[in-house]
Amino acid sequence: MTSPPSVYAAMDYLLTALLFGLIAILIAFAPAFADNLPAQPAVTNAAQGAPPDPQMKAVLDELAGLSPKPIEMLEPADARNQPTLADAAKKVLKKQDRSTNPQPVGNVDDRKISYQPDNIPIRVYTPLGEGPFPVIVYYHGGGFVIATIDSYDASCRALCNAANAVVVAVEYRKAPESKYPAAVDDAFAAYHWVSVNAASIKGDPAKIAVAGESAGGNLATVVSMMAVEKGMTKPVFQLLVYPLVDNDMTNESYKENADAKPLNKAMMAWFFNHYLADPASAGDPHVLPMRATQAQLSQLPPAMIIAAQIDPLRTEGREYADKLQKAGVPVEYKLYNGVTHEFFGLGTVVDTAKTAESDAGAALKKAFGSK
Repeated sequence: MTSPPSVYAAMDYLLTALLFGLIAILIAFAPAFADNLPAQPAVTNAAQGAPPDPQMKAVLDELAGLSPKPIEMLEPADARNQPTLADAAKKVLKKQDRSTNPQPVGNVDDRKISYQPDNIPIRVYTPLGEGPFPVIVYYHGGGFVIATIDSYDASCRALCNAANAVVVAVEYRKAPESKYPAAVDDAFAAYHWVSVNAASIKGDPAKIAVAGESAGGNLATVVSMMAVEKGMTKPVFQLLVYPLVDNDMTNESYKENADAKPLNKAMMAWFFNHYLADPASAGDPHVLPMRATQAQLSQLPPAMIIAAQIDPLRTEGREYADKLQKAGVPVEYKLYNGVTHEFFGLGTVVDTAKTAESDAGAALKKAFGSK
């Protein structure tokens, strides 16, 4: 005759039955529970890059709404017609019922510099007043392939007012129609013209700085090198905004921002492919300033390097700042969090951009000896 189960065995049996019953209920109602869970953060892994701040995200959302095509999949002519962050910023302003008129300056004048093989278009932004004013020779971004001085109009106006300086924006030749060294030649020719003709644009020839964003930052520091090499008066200052100075696509910021907007790893490879006729020329410091020796860098003027957190070019900007510092060049490196490549110039809609513009203006005024 078998003995009855113990009290403990009965309790174990009951608990097991209850557990399986609960699991069955959870499985049955899981979809309903999932629908009511709070949304998870879009980015939680640092390797995927940091999320933009709310104001930057609003601009990026408007850019996405303009349905840009992947530039790396396009021919240059089509890539040049894609919407930009400047277009997206105007949409944000309209939604906020704010004016989309450009920031006012004293005067804006389009003209051309006589230079072979073609004249170089420039745009001169002049502050209010009689001058003479310090001068900033400014080079726009776009990977040497896309964009124009129109695309970067807001940056030039912001610098004109923040530094109380004449800004000369240079429309250099673009690749692939005009590969390296065409852009460098035009950039230096424009600097040389300004150094000789500053007085004709209410400028002070003793107070000339160079500035640029992305590819334009590359041109600004290369022009500084060339001025030293040619025995010319060098700029008093370099403002390098997320400068393109290297081609190492394995570094930290390239890994974090491989798929970032508006600039990503695939786009950078596309830019380099169109810019260089010979990949071996990437070893030339006039192509990639990180290839310069300490001796070449040691004579460069003081610099400020502005970097964006969500940008494949962030790491190389930091490394270039370190290299300049080791060469004895006074340099200030400023990293702005929560913003992307091309944030500079978005001061009307992104507070961090407005801060960066103000910081740049203060650094330029200090270099010029302005009050």
